[in-house]
Order: sequence, then structure tokens, then C-alpha cells
Amino acid sequence: MAPVSHTLSLSLLPFSKTLVSKPSLCAFPCRASSTPPPPPPPPAAESEGAGAAAPTRGEVFLEMQRSSAAAAQIMKDYKRQEDYRERKKKRKEKKLVRAKVASNVACCYGCGAPLQIEERDAPGFVEPETYELKKRHHQLKTVLCGRCRLLSHGHMITAVGGHGGYPGGKQFISAEELREKLSHLRRDRVLIVKLVDIVDFNGSFLSRVRDLAGGNPIILVITKVDLLPRDTDLNCVGDWVVQAVVRKKLNVLSVHLTSSKSLVGITGVISAIQNEKKGRDVYILGSANVGKSAFISALLKTMAKNDPAAEAAQKYKPIQSAVPGTTLGPIQIEAFVGGGKLYDTPGVHLHHRQAAVVHANDLTALAPQSRLKPRYYPVPAINGLTRDANNGLNGCSLFWGGLVRIDVIEGPKTTRLTFYGPRRLQISTVPSNEADDFYQKEVGLTLTPPTGKDGSETWPGLEAVRQLQIKYTKQNGPTCDIAISGLGWISVEPFGLPAGEDYDDEEDTGELHLAVHVPKPVEVFMRPPLPVGKGAESWYQYAELSEKEEESRPKWFY
Repeated sequence: MAPVSHTLSLSLLPFSKTLVSKPSLCAFPCRASSTPPPPPPPPAAESEGAGAAAPTRGEVFLEMQRSSAAAAQIMKDYKRQEDYRERKKKRKEKKLVRAKVASNVACCYGCGAPLQIEERDAPGFVEPETYELKKRHHQLKTVLCGRCRLLSHGHMITAVGGHGGYPGGKQFISAEELREKLSHLRRDRVLIVKLVDIVDFNGSFLSRVRDLAGGNPIILVITKVDLLPRDTDLNCVGDWVVQAVVRKKLNVLSVHLTSSKSLVGITGVISAIQNEKKGRDVYILGSANVGKSAFISALLKTMAKNDPAAEAAQKYKPIQSAVPGTTLGPIQIEAFVGGGKLYDTPGVHLHHRQAAVVHANDLTALAPQSRLKPRYYPVPAINGLTRDANNGLNGCSLFWGGLVRIDVIEGPKTTRLTFYGPRRLQISTVPSNEADDFYQKEVGLTLTPPTGKDGSETWPGLEAVRQLQIKYTKQNGPTCDIAISGLGWISVEPFGLPAGEDYDDEEDTGELHLAVHVPKPVEVFMRPPLPVGKGAESWYQYAELSEKEEESRPKWFY
């Protein structure tokens, strides 16, 4: 009998679906359940085109957007680099053009004006024969123009007009054109030496010097300290200047008190320039008639002891003159052996100074020629004081030449005003109710400048009036200074005179009311008192500073 096969087709068994889908409830596993499960079927071979799902249309769009943005950014960066290279190239070409023009155009070594042979009265004029001879021998850099020759002999020849220029005389160039010649400084890498006149500190300070200098480092030089009254303590003056610089928020490397006449402080300036120059050109910058050319002459004289280049440069140095606007263009001076050049520059002409309103013939009257001497009002007398014992200066008007009028409206009877400025300007005192008539009668005669009948007829008068309310307390020394731009200053002492028997202690504090009349463009400044003269160190108060503030303040030298 043939053996029976145990392999049955599930399709032949009844209820095969139930047997397969339900587990056995038997306690002992049956033989069929002990059979191991069949191995899993081998994975089917991947058909062609199967795998990761294809990107959707949205994903394709986003990828295109990212690619476009990346390409745009690359082009933007490339264009920025190209623009930078182009700007750098243009700056370099412009600098080369300026250097080429400066080297090709021969200028007067005294004033910087281009040499010319057409207009005899204009700056830079040279006789045609002299010009051709010097040109043939390549010596045009050694030529002094006719105007400079006249200036060196004391003639007053102005050349600058426009806003900030000088009325009267011939005007060949405007103050704006001179300022434009300095516009390249804010783009170039240079060292600035800024000059300020101590007699006209506020008027010549150039508060907006950064418009010209840009971010270049600045060394601040205070000139004409030899004009300060005798027995002045320069330690007090130096601290006063530094405090003023800090208040004006001007960042400078150092401050130097100098005199081009006595050479005080010049060595310190040379040392500062050598330390900070670092191969850069050095530009002497300042307002008109601040003493730039005289300072350069003193600089070269001191440097010539150790520097052969400075010694050679002394032969052809800028001309010195009392006329504002003597220098009409940058003057290059080969003063340094180790690289970099020294430049004298045209003065910055400011419309708010007295020199901008007086006639050219009166400019010399504004410049002090010798050491300042204080002039006190009321005037001390041998046996007392020449003043009204009841009112002091109250109700009086004081005229400083024809340029300034001060009305003392109200204040303590012990008030004293001290004038510091050019001696040529006479000071006159009259009752305030007679001041207008007195001025109309005496302007151009005893009240000068303006000088003469012609000058007084065209004189606009003292049109601007500034009311000053000066708070004071009982203290030793002045309360404040009243600085007149381009002229000098008046020191105000509410208790400058000895008190009489009828003095009231209640006047120890209060207000002093003054009215200051000046020509319309001229500015009036009220400032802390400048410590000058004998005894100033007794009342001057040094600033109390922390160590951090002391370190941040610029150091001063003399």
C-alpha cells in the first residue's frame, strides 16, 4: 500500500481559513504548530525608476528661489568689491593729479599764490623778465611775488573778499574759495596742527574744525602767550585751556602753550609732531591772522639746529604780515628728513570776527603789538576812586573804540570791569542816557576804528545787542569774562572795588545786568575768567577730577 502523504493542500481541507487564522486552544501543541514558520520571501528586485520620491513642484520652486538669491548675493558682493576698487583707484588718481598740479604750477613761496605776469596788482605777479629768467634756470620755486614784497615792508594789502573777507581794498579771492582749498584734508591721511590765538581764544578756536580735518589726529597749539600780562602763571592758563577744550568736546592729542617770538613751547610741539607724524604730511591749520606763518618760522628755526632739511627750508619760508589773509594757497615746505612734508595753509576766514567788519586800513589797530596791560574801570586814583560813590558804574556806558559799547544797567556798586586788548582802542565812559548822541558825534574821531569821515559814513554801527544776566556770589577774583570775537575780552568783577561804609551785606549774591553792543555779525561770548596777571593763582580754581577723568584729559605743555 502506498504511503499517505501528510502534505495536504489547504484548499482541500474544510474550515482551513478558521484553522489558519485562529490559534489552537490545545494545552499541548500539535505537530503542525511545532513546525517552524517558513522563511520570509526574498525581497523583490527593485524595478527600474523606484527609490526616493521625486521632488514636488513646491520644492523645485523653493530651490530655484534659493539659487537665485545666492547668485544675487554673489553678484552684489562682487559689485561692492568692484566699486571699492574703483573708488580707491579714483582717490589715488585724484591725489596724483593734485600732486602733479602742485608740482607743475609754480607758486610764490611767500603766500602760495600761483605766479602770473598779466595783472600787476593781483597776488602772484612777477615781472615777465624775472619770470622767464627763473623759468629758464628752473628756479621758479625761489620767486617772491610783488604783493609779498610790499607786505614784508609793512604795506596793508588785502586780497580776500566774500563771506568772512575784508571790506575795502581789492578782493582777488573769496573766503569760500580759500576754504575749499582745504577740503581734501578730511579725505587724506595727515596730521593736523591746529593754532588758536590766546588773546582771541573763542573767536579763533574753530569749533567746527572737524569739518575740515575729518578724523585726522589734532595737536592743539596756543599761540601768542608772550602777549599775556606780566606775572601770569602759565600753569593756571594751561589748565584753563584744557578745561575749555573738554567743554567744547574736541578730541586732541595734546595742548601746547607757545610763543613764536620767544620760542616758548616750540620744542615740545616739535617733539609731539615727530612722535605722531608716522610718515604723514603735517598741515598747520587755523583761523586768519592766528600766527601760522610766524609759528612755522619759529618751528624751522628751532628744528634747524638738528635737522639739515629744516635749515635749508628757512631760506624760503612763508611771509609774515599783520594782514589777515596773507597766505592764499597751501605752501609746501621740505622740513623733515624722515618723510612727510610740512604745509602752511590759508587762514580760515570767519565772518563773526571784528576783522570781517572793519575797513582794511584799520586792521592793524586790532592786533596787539606788545604785552597786554589791564585797563580798569572805574579808574583807580591815588586818593580813592574816580566813581560815583552811590551807584558805581550803574547807569554808565563804556565805549571800546567804535567797536564795542557796554551798558551797566544794574549791579553792585563795587563792580569793576577790566579790559584786555589792543592799546590803540581808546576807552570812554559816559552816562547811558547820553551814549547814543555821544557815539554819533565821536565815531570816527575819538571812537576809532572806524577811522576818518569816510569810514564812519559807511560804518553800519553797533546794531547787535546782547543782554547778559551774570549771577555772582561773594568771591575773590572775577566772576566771568566777556570775550569779543576778534578783539579781546573784558573781565567782570562784581566785588573788584573796596566797599564803602554804606555797603549792604545782602549784595553778596545777585545778578549783574549788562548790555553789550557790537556790529551785527560779531559774536559775544561769556566764559569762565582767564587767569592772567599777578595774583590770578590765588583765585583760580583747578578742576577736581577722578583718576579716570585725569587720564582721559589731554596733557598740556609749555
